[in-house]
This record gives sequence, structure tokens and C-alpha cells, in this order.
Amino acid sequence: MAERIVNEYRPDYVSAPGETLAEVLEIRTMSQSELASRTGRTAKHINEIIKGKARITPETSLQFERALGIPASFWNSRERDYNEFVARRNEAVAIRANLQWATLFPYKEMAKRGWVENIRDRAKRLSNLLNFFGVASPAAWNAYWNGIQIAYRVSQSYQPDRYALAAWLRRGELTGQRLECQPFDADKFRHCLSQARSLTREPASVFKGRLIELGAACGVAVAFVRELPETASGATRWLAPDKALLQLSLKYKTDDQLWFTFFHEAAHILSHHKKSIFIEGGERSSKEEKEANRFAADFLIPPAKYRLLAASPRLTCETIRSFAEDLGIAPGIVVGRLQKEKRLPYSQCNRFKKQLFWKA
Repeated sequence: MAERIVNEYRPDYVSAPGETLAEVLEIRTMSQSELASRTGRTAKHINEIIKGKARITPETSLQFERALGIPASFWNSRERDYNEFVARRNEAVAIRANLQWATLFPYKEMAKRGWVENIRDRAKRLSNLLNFFGVASPAAWNAYWNGIQIAYRVSQSYQPDRYALAAWLRRGELTGQRLECQPFDADKFRHCLSQARSLTREPASVFKGRLIELGAACGVAVAFVRELPETASGATRWLAPDKALLQLSLKYKTDDQLWFTFFHEAAHILSHHKKSIFIEGGERSSKEEKEANRFAADFLIPPAKYRLLAASPRLTCETIRSFAEDLGIAPGIVVGRLQKEKRLPYSQCNRFKKQLFWKA
């Protein structure tokens, strides 16, 4: 369902409730002392309301209703509207003081993908970013993202841009939250992975939707999110105790890379703790990443069969194609594995690797 945007009128200035009270007393030629007597309040308290030093409480609004004949809802509304106006005015000041923060994000790229409104005004951009991330301020954003445990699978030569990565992860989170999933079931998910393995031979127009359906049935929200510059190929996190998010991009643009990342992320869901976000973007180093790497490699190509293939004195493209067909997987996956492990030159058999692209 498309989101409905409601235009709201927000005046540039809202008078304080005390000003309205002063006007009412002047029209009625009633003194502050008389109103104090009629309401049981002190003259000092009435004067503080008029000067904006004290607020009109729900109790006071009822007393004004009886003494002045003006409904309590009117006074409550005036107080509420004024407080909101003051809060928004203060927020606007804070936004102007934090405009530099918004420039840290790849806003134009986010706008191209429809994640945020395409607008040039810097203050509005900052406000849009806060809404996108669901935080109240740049300080709140920093506190939230500094508190997240992120486990990277990246080489020292490659470090993702923190702000672009946060935007990409947030988009995946929002996408995953919208996907309705059954409660997570590890056994069902393992069965789903077996079905997913057979999808490697299908075109993206088939496997994308099917992966999302399979994941949802097992408690895993599978989200395909277009990468931003300097982000990642995949990520895993838990949105709830019984709902995992498996997020994928097309960072490397070939089917072998996509499928390896998918099964690598699946290993994190099955075997590793729920408090971290696992980010995939380069070389594997930690114990958990090595375990996930081995799981993905062995799930796609059983170790014993791979050893026989790798030991072959002469690997040809036809040998690889036949091997992949016997396993029921895409031949590009076999090519990618052999090239990664230096059993096959990077210049050979690349025609088996399917190129993947986002629709414009």
C-alpha cells in the first residue's frame, strides 16, 4: 500500500496561551485578582500564566471553563499547540546547528532510490534523514549506531563508508519489517536452504521472489536492497527474537558472489549470536566469518566432490558445466570457487557466470 502524505499547515508564529487569557480579561474588564478569586488560584499564579512563566494544566483549564465560560478543551488545545510550536522552533534551531551532519550521508544516491525526498534544502534534508532513521536528533543517531555491535567481513584495504552503510542497513531493516514472516524455525530454515540451492540455476526473475517466500515461511526476512557506494554485499541481523533479516545487494554483480553471500549469511543465522550485525564486504578473518565461509562453500559444493574436481589434471569449461549439472547448481558457482582457490585462472570459463543488474 502506498504511503499517504497529508499536508499540514504550520503557522510561523503561535501566541502563548497567556496572551489569549490577557485578551479575554481585557474584553471582560476582569482583573487578574478577580479571576484568581473565582478560580481559587493566587493572583501570582494567574500573572505567571499571562507572562508565560506557568502553563495551563488540565485542572486549571477546568477552572477557567467555570470562571470564564470558555471550554476547557479550548485552553488545553492552546497550551498543546503552543508547546508544540515551541518544541518545533527549538528543533529548527538545533537542525540549523547540525547541518553538517546531513552532508555525511550519500543523500543524492538515497533520493535516486526513493528512500528519501529529492530536495536541495539542507535543513529539510537533515529532517528527512532523521525521519528515515527513526531518530530524534543527530546525537540520538550517534548514540544508537555507536551502540550496535557490527561484525565486519572485510579486508583491511576495504572499509565501508559508515554513513552509507548505516543508510543501506536501515533500508534493509525497513524492508524486512514490512515482510510478514512465520516465527523462526531452524530446522525449517535448513530445509529452505536446500530448496534455495536448486534456485541457483534459475534467472533472477524467478529466484528473487522465491527466496523471499522461502525465507518468510521459516522466519527469515530476505531483503534485496540496492547497494550504495562503499557499502556491502550482504548483512544479517535479528529484527526480533523470532525474526531474522538476511539482506543482499548486487555489489559484485555476478551470481556466484550473490549465492555465496546468501549461504554465508544463512550460516550466521543458524550458528552465531543474535546481538551482532554481520556485514559482508571483502575477505573473511574472524572465527565466525571463517565458519560461515566454510558452511557456504560446503553447502553449495560437497567437500568430497569438490576435491575430486579440483584434483582433475585438466579442468575444462565442459567438465565444469557437467559437474555443476550433476550437482544441480549453477556452473558459475563452480567457476567462482575454483578461481577463488586458484585452481582455475580468472580468465577462463567466465561465460558461466551470470551478470546481475538492478532494474532501472
